[in-house]
Amino acid sequence: MPAPDDLPAPASPARPGDAFQPARKSAGDPVRTFHPRKAVLGERRADALTRLWPRYGFSVHDPELGLPPTGPDGTLDAEHLFGRRAPLVLEIGSGMGDATAAMAAADPDRDYLAVEVHLPGIAHLLTLVEDAGLTNVRVVHGDALELARTALAPGSLDAVHVFFPDPWPKARHHKRRIISPERVALLRSRLRLGGTLHCATDWEPYAEQMLAVVGADPGLTNPSEGYAPRPAHRPVTRFESRGLADGRPSRDIIATRAA
Repeated sequence: MPAPDDLPAPASPARPGDAFQPARKSAGDPVRTFHPRKAVLGERRADALTRLWPRYGFSVHDPELGLPPTGPDGTLDAEHLFGRRAPLVLEIGSGMGDATAAMAAADPDRDYLAVEVHLPGIAHLLTLVEDAGLTNVRVVHGDALELARTALAPGSLDAVHVFFPDPWPKARHHKRRIISPERVALLRSRLRLGGTLHCATDWEPYAEQMLAVVGADPGLTNPSEGYAPRPAHRPVTRFESRGLADGRPSRDIIATRAA
């Protein structure tokens, strides 16, 4: 596979971002945990997407946008991708990227894979990476569960972050919640022993489900035996601040892989 700087740039579409097709459903999970939607990119974000994607981005599913570099076993070659061997953090649903960029800047000894399906967030994170001169972030377009299932080796991750995922509040949509027993089992299998799964939400019924699912997983332990205080390394985003202002406290669940 080519080095990050050599990954092919998107073909010249009519508008920046047109080359990015909606993230497809994972072959191993027919139910999407996200809702693809279109959005208009502003001038700066469109420029960032065009210039910076070939250097910092790859796609889970689209060869034209560049696929992850892989080793002989067919799984992600993170050392090739980042140019070094370091603990790897998977950010699922990095949103607009503010928290990811802040954590990566404060944590230079670990590398961050930020997976997102919405182009404005991807493009904004690219601008943050450039502005801060971050070398330990790569931006991924597509389904994080498909990436975990098909490209991440068991035991290859130091941490998995799932911050403020879509709560899918309607009962008929609960099957789409990313924190479910089978999906957590997949993510746990990609953690090293002692690695952490860190979830956060401001939707109280979902927090209760997260706590129950994580507590029931036979390979995870929750040292707090309940909700954990927000650790200092998780920034409070504008989204979270709005929730707090509206009376929705955030809940953190932090579990460690024990088996």
